[in-house]
Amino acid sequence: MKRTKRIIALLLKFGTLISAAGFIGSTLIQIYARFFMESAPSWTEEAARFFFIYAMSFAAGLAMKDKYYVHLDLVYDKLKENQKKVLNLNISIIVFMMFLIMSIFSIEFIVLGIPENSPSLGISMSIAFASVLVMALSIGVFAFFDMLKNLKKLL
Repeated sequence: MKRTKRIIALLLKFGTLISAAGFIGSTLIQIYARFFMESAPSWTEEAARFFFIYAMSFAAGLAMKDKYYVHLDLVYDKLKENQKKVLNLNISIIVFMMFLIMSIFSIEFIVLGIPENSPSLGISMSIAFASVLVMALSIGVFAFFDMLKNLKKLL
């Protein structure tokens, strides 16, 4: 399980880095073109947007893995240790179920984007919409691992 977790995290890190580099590159092309060319290419703005969306989608799973999301500790700190374990398990189950459902419905979303093309790049919008599936699966997988860990703590 640790190996699987490590491989998934490595793929997400690689995806985040490539997407961020693409975002930076397309933005630099846009900046250069605005200052030194007659007209800026129209595709750079849309490409930057796609790269940014994918960078966030890949990074969302990593945030779930490393617990970088915001926690509200006002009530949590007042609970007993066993109650905290039950709450943590319930939260991870709810998050896993929510992103499992989101994964399933994102496939329909991707299919809806197949006949649609992006205005500047001319690529299928299903490519952009697939970022929702990437995010849902990556968060869902790490929520599942968290759920198993919390279940072991409770038992």
